[in-house]
Amino acid sequence: MGFKENLKSELAYSGMLVKELAALSGINKRTIDNYLNTHNCIPSADAAVRIAGALGVTVEYLITGEELNERNNPPLSPDPKVVLKNIETLNKRDRKIVLNLIKSLRDMEESEKKG
Repeated sequence: MGFKENLKSELAYSGMLVKELAALSGINKRTIDNYLNTHNCIPSADAAVRIAGALGVTVEYLITGEELNERNNPPLSPDPKVVLKNIETLNKRDRKIVLNLIKSLRDMEESEKKG
């Protein structure tokens, strides 16, 4: 994925609107729209730093889809990112329930594969 796709993904993950990103980054909304809708439209380094900062990600992630410390792990798709974002807001008891549910689902899937 390229800058355009990673930017779209991060906007979806964060739930942020383009106009909110524009306000937070100080980049004109129309310029951000161009990054999102124009093929191979890459921002300047300064603009990329401001956009990444507003989204809470690195410039490298926006450009490559990878973090420096996660070179061997594929970037998360939007669904797992939403789960992670929401699980962080839960209290300790509810987080444990969700984690146990995920483990149970994974165990059931593995059991079904074994036949």
